[in-house]
Amino acid sequence: MENSGYPLAMARRQHDWVRDGSAQLRVPASGVTMPVEVAASARSRTRGLLGRDGVEGGLLLVPASGVHTLGMRFPIDVAYLRRDFTVLAVRTMPPGRIGLPRLRARMVLEAAAGAMSAWGLRPGDRLEPVPRPGP
Repeated sequence: MENSGYPLAMARRQHDWVRDGSAQLRVPASGVTMPVEVAASARSRTRGLLGRDGVEGGLLLVPASGVHTLGMRFPIDVAYLRRDFTVLAVRTMPPGRIGLPRLRARMVLEAAAGAMSAWGLRPGDRLEPVPRPGP
């Protein structure tokens, strides 16, 4: 059974990403698994990486289709993701910039500049969400 172009199992995993917390994503092409902080509430998405000096792993903004680096202290890598975790584009943004939104993006992954290259993350890759432990 399909749901909006992707399997029902993916839809169930997607539901797990609509709340704030810690999680992990895996880049199948390189085998790298990175920790991510999920920012799903309006408050956590608004705060994002503002006021921080760095980030361990990444910050996944859900839902999101664009970001800015106004008020940021460091440059970041940005990956725009479809709802099935397929990477649409990867960009590096210096502080003080406004990025153009990607119309097909439903999530945005932010990390310190250079991290995504080190992870081997490229457009077309499909990240694998690592299931969170149960409540």
